Amino acid sequence: MRPLESAEARAASRPIFEKIYEDYNRRIYVSPDPLQFLYDYESAADREVVGLIASALAYGRVAQILRSVRRVLEALGEHPAEYLKRSGRGEYDERLAGFVHRFTDGASICGFLGAIGEALREYGSLEKLFISGWRGDIYGAMENFAGAMNAYAGCENSFLLPRPSKGSACKRMALYLRWMVRHDDVDPGGWREISPADLIVPLDTHLFNIASTLGLCSLKSANGRAAAEITENFRELCAEDPVKYDFSLTRYGIREEMTVEELFAKWHCGRGR
Repeated sequence: MRPLESAEARAASRPIFEKIYEDYNRRIYVSPDPLQFLYDYESAADREVVGLIASALAYGRVAQILRSVRRVLEALGEHPAEYLKRSGRGEYDERLAGFVHRFTDGASICGFLGAIGEALREYGSLEKLFISGWRGDIYGAMENFAGAMNAYAGCENSFLLPRPSKGSACKRMALYLRWMVRHDDVDPGGWREISPADLIVPLDTHLFNIASTLGLCSLKSANGRAAAEITENFRELCAEDPVKYDFSLTRYGIREEMTVEELFAKWHCGRGR
């Protein structure tokens, strides 16, 4: 398929994206997805904590992700933000003894939880910590947030919070920001000081392949540069909310009843091909 090489071509394709969003950006299409855990918490304070935990562990097989996130949340009780704010490491080390999620062991997850607690005690919320590192762009804020959290955890670089300066697309942190900043039927929101216009797409191999085939990416690897390019192309479609179409597009190929071939068929049909 030829790339959408011009802004005019991309703009003409917006009705197709809007139709996909209208049809599939619905909560009934979320499960199985770590996002589903955020719906169990009414307060933004708890959601931002749960969202960071769920997004940080969102690598590997979905079934394993859900088991791991569920185990961590069960250890934190009904109000995880308050629990971590008042608790020390020793209070949940025992509860998470033997925890393993691929590259993340019990010591790593407990260090991560300890960092969340430290951030909450110093800043009052994870949002305020993130905003404290804002220097005019989302990448710098992500870098500063990861640096601060890693410092709280006592490590320079954590697999749970990659840094944009390393060239990563930082998919999991971008996913976390989408959950917290956007507010619609799928993304629950809770953060007020960042605009959806500033977000970047949570780029993984699946979205990269879709975006490349639709002509939204010219690069060969799903890295930070590719995430930036895809985001800019989406920004031409929806400047105020460039990651708006992320969830609905990525249902194709994830849910059994929604194949990537079906997406491409809709794309061809919508463009009159």
